[in-house]
Amino acid sequence: MLFSFIWCCVYDLAFKPDGSELLVAADMKVLIYDGTDGTLLQSLKGHKDLVYAVTFSYNGENFASGSADRSVIIWTEQHEGTLKYIHNEAIQCLAFSPATCFLLSCAISDFGIWTQLEKSVSKQRTSSRCLCCAWSCDGQLYAIGMFDGTVSLRSAAIERSSGEPVWAIAFGAARSTVTFGELLVLVDWGQTAGFYDLEGNQVGKDKKLGYDPTAVEFFNYGQFLIMCGSNRQVTLYSREGTTLGTVAQMDTWVWTVKARPNTNAIVVGCVDGTLACYQLMFSTVHGLHKERYAYRENMTEVVVQHLANQTSIRIYCNDLIRKIAVYYNRLAVQLTDRVEIYRLITERDDGQLEYRLVEKINRAFECSLLVICAHHTIVCQERHLQCYDHRGLKQREWLLESLIRYIKVIGGPPGREAILIGLRNGTVCKIFVDNPFITEILRLKSAVRCLDISHLRGKLAIVDETGVCTTFDIRTKQLLFQVLYKGF
Repeated sequence: MLFSFIWCCVYDLAFKPDGSELLVAADMKVLIYDGTDGTLLQSLKGHKDLVYAVTFSYNGENFASGSADRSVIIWTEQHEGTLKYIHNEAIQCLAFSPATCFLLSCAISDFGIWTQLEKSVSKQRTSSRCLCCAWSCDGQLYAIGMFDGTVSLRSAAIERSSGEPVWAIAFGAARSTVTFGELLVLVDWGQTAGFYDLEGNQVGKDKKLGYDPTAVEFFNYGQFLIMCGSNRQVTLYSREGTTLGTVAQMDTWVWTVKARPNTNAIVVGCVDGTLACYQLMFSTVHGLHKERYAYRENMTEVVVQHLANQTSIRIYCNDLIRKIAVYYNRLAVQLTDRVEIYRLITERDDGQLEYRLVEKINRAFECSLLVICAHHTIVCQERHLQCYDHRGLKQREWLLESLIRYIKVIGGPPGREAILIGLRNGTVCKIFVDNPFITEILRLKSAVRCLDISHLRGKLAIVDETGVCTTFDIRTKQLLFQVLYKGF
């Protein structure tokens, strides 16, 4: 959704903590938009030069703006200016603490911290030009990124070997599924992203970006990273820096990006004045076979659960997970350029699962559905089904009469499994992995959404496009009963 076109560079953005308002630093004004529908609410004029930075306090009662005119203005929630203080040079960046009403303001060669209890703001000189700043999630620590490639972090300093300007930094809250705690991410104009703990120790390797970054933002409660820059794109990354995909392609450099609190929406600002909002949708990727259920988490991890024993295992793939399939002790995970096949090694005495990578199919499949058998992997694209062995050699192919909507492996001897197929034209078919022929079982009037077979293989249940679940006797094709599921 396009918010607005401002006809000047959008230097900074800031959301009110409840997401109801969006601040935009553009030209010599602070523009205030409705955070829901993008309506321009007010244009504040208090600066005499370009406004470079805006930020909201943690409770939403105040916000601040910083300008090339060397001034910082504190505004009330009612959009009234109440206080102004001056630095010696142009303001570069601002950041309110997420826990208190402490405002960190950075000019070209000094910084200061404003509090409601102090009448004046004392300044401290810096050894290099300030470019960006941020607070840790608990508000106990702040970091300032410098032009000489260093980051001032409490009593420590991060010194980047490249010496390239650190253009943006962000703190991400700790997660229970990783061994290290809160994370500091920085991006520099050596076209890299670096990851550090709160002591200034590097965590993992630098991520090569391939473009000059201008902003970085944690997204979805710290699960993901959003970055933008000279490539004219907004890109989604995992928390560890794995590229997940392009969110938006713009016409010019994207200068700033902010996530709307408690939503999957982001707003981007460009150097040509474009202000746009994007809503990100994360689809469910999962697979189920008997008591084993596998699903994607954080876009790059697979969690496999044994539903009966209530045990689980997490597999870190370090790549975007596109499809997941489970069949007995086999697990297939489709990644960006390959399919990885895991085997359940053992179920230990304590009930914990243990999977081991046993095969890789080094091929980027374009498929809508994926299932795995004992010795084969089946990929589906539109009307085509293709069967590959676990080394990636193609065994056979089937062409169906209509678009394939659902496939399910229903068992059989290893290498000879049977697969049920539901089509958009309402047809239900059956194939065998080792057989090139297709057998039609029955035909409905509506498209098949999903299906399953009973334990003794005597009954077939089908949910169609209208939400009607119909159960048939497979041998006689007799309709046994129907149930309408509203909202399915």
